[in-house]
Amino acid sequence: MKNSRFAHSFRRTALLAGVALCSMLATAGMSPFRADAEPQTTGTAEGLPLTLSGSYLSGRLAGQTNDLGNAAAFFGEALVVDPGNPFLLDRTFVLKLANGDLAEALELAERLKTEQSDHFVAGLMLAVEDMRAGRFAAAGDKLANGGRGPLAELASGLVSAWALAGKGETDKALELVSRLKGPSWYTVFVTYHAGLIQDHAGRGKEALDNFREAYTTDRGALRVVDAYARSLAGNGDKDAALKVLADYNRILPDHPVILATRKRIEADEPIGRIAETPQVGAAEVLYGLGAAIGRDGGEELAAVFLQLSLHLDNDADVAAVALAGLFDRLGKYERSITVLQGVPDASPLKRDAEIQVGLNYNALENLEESRAHLEALVESDPSDLDAVTALGNVLRSHKLFAEAEEAYTKGIDTIEAPKAQHWTLFYYRGICRERLKKWGQGEADFRKSLELSPEQPLVLNYLGYSLVDQGLKLAEALDMIRKAVELRPKDGYIVDSLGWAYYRLGRFEDAVKELERAVELRPQDPVINDHLGDAYWKVDRRLEARFQWNHARDLGPEPDELPKILKKIENGLTDAPEAPAANIEPKKNGG
Repeated sequence: MKNSRFAHSFRRTALLAGVALCSMLATAGMSPFRADAEPQTTGTAEGLPLTLSGSYLSGRLAGQTNDLGNAAAFFGEALVVDPGNPFLLDRTFVLKLANGDLAEALELAERLKTEQSDHFVAGLMLAVEDMRAGRFAAAGDKLANGGRGPLAELASGLVSAWALAGKGETDKALELVSRLKGPSWYTVFVTYHAGLIQDHAGRGKEALDNFREAYTTDRGALRVVDAYARSLAGNGDKDAALKVLADYNRILPDHPVILATRKRIEADEPIGRIAETPQVGAAEVLYGLGAAIGRDGGEELAAVFLQLSLHLDNDADVAAVALAGLFDRLGKYERSITVLQGVPDASPLKRDAEIQVGLNYNALENLEESRAHLEALVESDPSDLDAVTALGNVLRSHKLFAEAEEAYTKGIDTIEAPKAQHWTLFYYRGICRERLKKWGQGEADFRKSLELSPEQPLVLNYLGYSLVDQGLKLAEALDMIRKAVELRPKDGYIVDSLGWAYYRLGRFEDAVKELERAVELRPQDPVINDHLGDAYWKVDRRLEARFQWNHARDLGPEPDELPKILKKIENGLTDAPEAPAANIEPKKNGG
């Protein structure tokens, strides 16, 4: 289970920002730049000869498989063999930067800027180095050529504006921001950073107008919401600030950043600025753009922006979380763990980051480390239901149902009055109890889950099928499964449950109809193909039945199901066959 609270940032309207520049960079993985992180670079094995073609082709292959560390190493080798090749120089630089090899990338950036004065990414990195050192005038000079395309122009313009702000030239910075014209998605970035620059300069009332415009443009952007609420409170409108936070809470409940801001506002505590320094402001530019384009096939360029953001501001928790999220999506869980461990202890995102660390250990098939990590989090705060759910789900995924039941119960016991958002805890505990043959308690949990959230297709499916399987309350059970299919008509697993329920009720023609549809939706699922084979046999379509069973065998069924399938291929169904398992356990993509 991935923590949904990591899915914050500027929303999908801003994803178009990456189209112009992403086309010049190949998609690859990414890695963190933290003091304790060693970028993963191996390249050609020791003792083997280096060749231009071998290193180049290996680098391309590594990039295509999102192995950014090896891609950077192999292209670096190719550059050693052919040092005058401008393409190899460009690719090696970008890959080194995206991979977090900052020292090597800086050397290449200086070389690129000499040979290609308009190289946008090289100029951006050199400007970031100047910003870090407080050389604001030099940073502006590095970005004077800007860049081609909407994204490059926006990034150069906003970082240049922060360089001017660093020199104390607030009016010039704001004038530069006001001249940034582009696609509609520019608006939220331009108004947000105009507000941050004004806020940084102590112009709180002027900043409020820009934050309000940014908020009007995108009410779902976490950073904009946070800045607008802070600005409202800072300008004396506490009630309006709390309303803005409450409205966002309805979109994404209990986000830790929003909770932290709300707590300070309610207590009339000093809130502070998002951008206390020009460096943090520039880092915010790079984070916002990197997070926005990282979900639209621009992972490599997103990694470049996020690496530079963290380089400017080592405490940039949102940039670290965004970079870790990129790792998660690419299956680079070890790198994600390293980045998440760098989230500062004082950050409101720290606990969510630690939960994700535990989940990533599980993704790496390190159950003991995952379990110990999550158990420590739950022990420190049993009321943290995200930690409880993560622990329970990890244990349940390994069929440790008794331990998972205990974890869910520990969390449920901290809830005084269950609300709609708590339906999953009862649902998951119900699964554990059903698997532990505690059907009475399991049914009670499923019904409590439906009481909290009446139209949850996963619960309707699981409870409905479980009742059919036991021959209980058949009319109600079938209605539940039909409702689940109505709510998720394209979910092959739920359609399979309806077909298998018909099969168990002896309605074989109806079963064939639904199971054929389920196979169309999930053709690679061995259980669904096995079910369809059984249904075909019952309606005397024997050749088709054996074809489906053979297909189920070849799709890699569970070890305990394979002997049953092989027996059916050999002998067909007996008069009283042992029923195959049904698809009622929630799948990774469905629950």
